[in-house]
Amino acid sequence: MDFAESWSEIGERVRESRLALGLTQAQLAGRVGLERTALAKAEAGDRRLDALELFRLSDILGLPISHFLLRPPAAMVSRRVALTEDVATAVSRDGYLVEARLLGWLRDVQQLVELGLLQPRRPYRWTGRTQDEADARHAAVECRRRLEVGDGPLGSMADVCEQLGLFVLTTDVPGDGASVAHLDLGVAVVSDRGDPGRRRATAAHELGHQVLGDEYSTDLGVAASRGERESLVDAFAAELLVPVETILAAWPVRPDEAGARTAAVQLAARYRVSWSLLLRQLKRAEVLPPGWPARPPTRAELLDAAGWERQPPEDLVSGQVPPSYARAVFDGFQAGAISAARAVELLHGWITEEDLPEQEEPGTEPNP
Repeated sequence: MDFAESWSEIGERVRESRLALGLTQAQLAGRVGLERTALAKAEAGDRRLDALELFRLSDILGLPISHFLLRPPAAMVSRRVALTEDVATAVSRDGYLVEARLLGWLRDVQQLVELGLLQPRRPYRWTGRTQDEADARHAAVECRRRLEVGDGPLGSMADVCEQLGLFVLTTDVPGDGASVAHLDLGVAVVSDRGDPGRRRATAAHELGHQVLGDEYSTDLGVAASRGERESLVDAFAAELLVPVETILAAWPVRPDEAGARTAAVQLAARYRVSWSLLLRQLKRAEVLPPGWPARPPTRAELLDAAGWERQPPEDLVSGQVPPSYARAVFDGFQAGAISAARAVELLHGWITEEDLPEQEEPGTEPNP
């Protein structure tokens, strides 16, 4: 990514960040310790911001300094609408904050790649046609083949996505998530606000954007509407998480309503999917009995169906990063290429500086 070439660009990022958080110029200026007119000039590009002012803005707005100094990739620029006082709706503000977090995550991954600490896999792309939902499901089957999981449940979605070239961060962002591909590097953010099944579905959905082709590319056909494209990606995600063939193999013969619900709860628990996603797949498998949809299961019912003694760890918890990424951060810290403070930033809350071992000074001999 390139650096901003003028103070006008930096000022624009400051203004948009302020609007995204719903702050007036007077409110932000007061928190930073500036006169409102000074902030207004900075936003217009008529006044430079010194390092301390940028640091304070970064801290108050909750965004890294790089957010103001670096340009976003062209793929992100092409889809965003500049925030102004006239169009700063709740939706546009949330979209800006998601983009900012996604861009920061991309920069984190890129730093490790540039330091030679991380060797990412090339993002997998489906080379077959993608004209309808059946094609999207075929792409999901191919992904499962590459993952060598057959029709069984998928493990950690952070690990699954990483194997297919998408680095996923679970973090506090509005909505469900977002993804972008840049220079053969794919990254995504998943909101930690949803329940576990929804988080896994979001990760699978963002992987679908990568595998099938981003909604702003021509891979899905320029004649398709956004809703039609999202439908294809949803079909991919559902088939990836719980294949129809699995449902058909596990479904009891002519079950009554209670038996059908028991079978459905067991599938939802085993494959760790949301009830709504499972119902979609049950409908596609044409096994739903009359009178459905049945009432959703409680958390206790899902835990009981999975087996109390063999509960898998919760997936996509807040701050979770891909395994190889975490290893790269720690290796970089131990090699002295990354400071303790930066290692904590890169691991997004998993650890504190107190969790890290002491770094030995170069040239010192280890204690016997």
